[in-house]
Amino acid sequence: MTGPDQFPQFPPGFVWGVATASYQIEGAVTEDGRGPSVWDTFSHTPGRTHDGDTGDVADDHYHRYPEDLDLMAGLGVNAYRFSIAWPRIQPTGEGPVNPAGLAFYDRLVDAMLAKGITPAATLYHWDLPQALEDKGGWTQRDIPHYFAEYTAAVADKLGDRVGLWCTLNEPFIVTAFGYVLGVHAPGRQLFTDAFAVAHHQLLGHGLAVEALRAANVTGTIGVVNALAPVHPDSDDPADHVAAGILDTLMNRTYTDPLLLGRYPEETPAVYAGADLSVVKDGDLSTISTPIDFFGVNFYNPHRVRAAAPEQFGTGPLNFETVEYPGVPTTAMGWPVVPEAFTELLTGLHERYGEKLPPIYITENGAAYDDEPGPDGRVRDDDRIAYLDRHLRAVHAAMAAGADVRGYFCWSFLDNFEWAEGYQKRFGLVRVDYETLERTPKASYDWYRSVIALAAAVGP
Repeated sequence: MTGPDQFPQFPPGFVWGVATASYQIEGAVTEDGRGPSVWDTFSHTPGRTHDGDTGDVADDHYHRYPEDLDLMAGLGVNAYRFSIAWPRIQPTGEGPVNPAGLAFYDRLVDAMLAKGITPAATLYHWDLPQALEDKGGWTQRDIPHYFAEYTAAVADKLGDRVGLWCTLNEPFIVTAFGYVLGVHAPGRQLFTDAFAVAHHQLLGHGLAVEALRAANVTGTIGVVNALAPVHPDSDDPADHVAAGILDTLMNRTYTDPLLLGRYPEETPAVYAGADLSVVKDGDLSTISTPIDFFGVNFYNPHRVRAAAPEQFGTGPLNFETVEYPGVPTTAMGWPVVPEAFTELLTGLHERYGEKLPPIYITENGAAYDDEPGPDGRVRDDDRIAYLDRHLRAVHAAMAAGADVRGYFCWSFLDNFEWAEGYQKRFGLVRVDYETLERTPKASYDWYRSVIALAAAVGP
């Protein structure tokens, strides 16, 4: 690792940001008319999260956002990717808008702008109103239309001030973790029947884009996908087939419809037994409504091999992930392979060509077991090394032709890390969960230096 003064030069106008999500930081889950979300229900169900942790208080960003924005301004970022909690806007996911909920984000956006920070709003970062899940959640075709109505309400209030609009965050994770494996909210295990969840999220994205366009929002519009290269564990043809299956499940199912207007040809085989008739005439045209940018969240690649039939049966999901030999891992157990980031970005450029709009790295970061030293300082050198190597990987992809316009570090604050609760820390800023005191880590200072260097180079 080298110092920021030796960092590669990024182009003028490159966006430097940080990212968070509403349920992970806001707290105040019963204040000002907010309704319950699936994550409120899930986290309050015994055994679902580490130590029974919930987002009831989280970082209390709802009340402490002025302090947090001061820290962002000190960091020097020129954009902040936050998410809007659907149950704050519509407590049951439909019907009248809650004025107090909209007023919070109205204040937050104005406060960002006053500090020269561009608001980048995510409309759906997993906190589906519980009342809609009670109706079947994303398995039901009416949910995308409710999502479009919610989008229209937010656009009507904030459409003149938000710089980037992200419709969905990581629909693959919602599908796989929430509706296939059941380890995230809402905790269902539908397996291949969860194809409807994938499709309805994508349809909701398309309808939300139409709603934003109809509202004449001034910002650019895109979507955020969790993507990763998938590598076979060996030259065995079965391992290559296994890698292709996961690539289809994780990457192409959520990208081909957006950019090519069709599902991968492997879809019937990969989702064997699923009801593919949920795809109606006109859906793919709506899903592929042109977008202005494509958001990429990247943390690590995946290495897979074909699994023994006695482990997982003989169906299409007959594979398992394995470790990368000789590679360090984060506190989440994720392999650190920065060159895979370059591979991902250049691969998107090669696969989709002119169909691929400009890219923003909407999340990238790492959890480590960082603790304050005797002087109270958090010296998170592992995180600095991770960020350094991954930003260099982005730069290498750009040099190879990938059109990347910005980078949002995950996460600005330590936060409620979903089912992992508060045991995993991704933040540039440490949060003491007893006192809620914020303490910038060494990585905060490092990232500030990188941003300052880029600003000093200038146009």
